[in-house]
Amino acid sequence: MTDPIADYLTRIRNAYRAGKKVVEIPASNLKVAITKILCEQGYILTYKIVETEPVNTIKIALKYHPQTKVAAIKGIDRISKPGLRKYVDVKDMPRVLNGLGIAILTTSKGVVTDKQARELNVGGEVICYVY
Repeated sequence: MTDPIADYLTRIRNAYRAGKKVVEIPASNLKVAITKILCEQGYILTYKIVETEPVNTIKIALKYHPQTKVAAIKGIDRISKPGLRKYVDVKDMPRVLNGLGIAILTTSKGVVTDKQARELNVGGEVICYVY
C-alpha cells in the first residue's frame, strides 16, 4: 500500500455508504491524530485503539442522524497525495464549504484543523477536507 491515509479515508467513506455502525482501521500515529480531530469536531461518535499482535487497530463508531439515518460526513477528500504534496501558508489557508467543513493539516504544532492553524498562525500540509 503506497498511501495509508488514502486507505484510511476510503475505509471511512465506504463504511458510511454501506451504513455500517463500526469500522476497523490499522493504526498509526497520524491516523489516531486524524481520528481524534474527527471525534472532537463531531463527525464520528467515538473511537478506541485496540492492541492486537501484528498491528494495532482503531475501532471507529460512525455517527448518523437518529431519525433520518443520514451520515454525519457527506464527503471526505484526500488533498495532499504522495505524488503531489499540497502545502499552504497561513494566509492561503483553505475554507471548506465556506467554513461549514474542515481541512485537516499537519503542521509544526501537530495535526490541526484549518481554524486552529489560523489561530496558531502556522501553515502546513493539507491532508484532507471533511464536510
